[in-house]
Amino acid sequence: MLQPSTSVGLAPWVVFNSAVIGLLALDVRIAQRNPRPMRPGEAIAWSGFWIGLAAVFAGFLYWWRGPTDSLDFVTGWVIEESLSIDNLFVFLVIFHHFGVPGRLQRRVLSYGFLGALLLRAIFILAGISLIRRFEWITYVFGALLVYSGIQLFRRPEGAQPQNSRLARAAQRWLPMTADFRGARFFVFDREQGRRTATRLFLVLLVIEASDVLFAVDSIPAVLAITRNSFVVYTSNVLAVLGLRALYFALAGLLQSFRLLHYGLAAILAFMGVKMLISSRYVISTPAALAVIVAVLAASIVASALNPAPPD
Repeated sequence: MLQPSTSVGLAPWVVFNSAVIGLLALDVRIAQRNPRPMRPGEAIAWSGFWIGLAAVFAGFLYWWRGPTDSLDFVTGWVIEESLSIDNLFVFLVIFHHFGVPGRLQRRVLSYGFLGALLLRAIFILAGISLIRRFEWITYVFGALLVYSGIQLFRRPEGAQPQNSRLARAAQRWLPMTADFRGARFFVFDREQGRRTATRLFLVLLVIEASDVLFAVDSIPAVLAITRNSFVVYTSNVLAVLGLRALYFALAGLLQSFRLLHYGLAAILAFMGVKMLISSRYVISTPAALAVIVAVLAASIVASALNPAPPD
């Protein structure tokens, strides 16, 4: 059975979130000064920075809290980062569907991840609170992960959620322009005498909705490793912070990972089973991490060895 978390106190939360807010402010400022898509070299460098930052934080946790919390953090980060690759492909499809210019994609992702961090914090704290109050919720989360894994495994190759219902509802209820108005999310409509959302804001809404659906799978998967709210939260946040750079680094390669969703389906199902049997059998964190890395590597290698046939 998973052990309940021990409190780390208020100070680490304040320090960590202050640092995150500072990094996000810097990120948004850079995006505003350079309204263009990241170049591949720049994206790879930023991805390396975020991965390095996560590694440094894992080392800090090892020094401060010991090997258990450090390994739980690394495992949670790997789960989040690996599942994120599938979500990045969804972003690619959304941008293509709405015809978002490359120079505007960076802005949408910057603001999209701001909302994602807030929503994830709420999901994590709510999920841990539910598990602590109602032990049987563990089995609900476990069953959800197994179901999600099966659904992902059965998904046709290349099929991605379009969030068309949300887009139609937003267009029906929100006054909205039919085109992009530069990098602005809202403009003032002189004819109607009110502020109107732009097409770019619609894209932002769809991106946020996609991340909510993604978090429903990824957060319970990390909760299968630990209930330490600080470890779950920090691993999620540091993984999400690097997603924008990872998107631009992998944008040209994402469609090459044609078999990746089978590996991600297996990871989700495995974490679900781990949760379901946790009261009787304990799968150690090192063993879980080894399985996740092995499955992820196998799906990537299989994709490389079995490329999609030419159109």
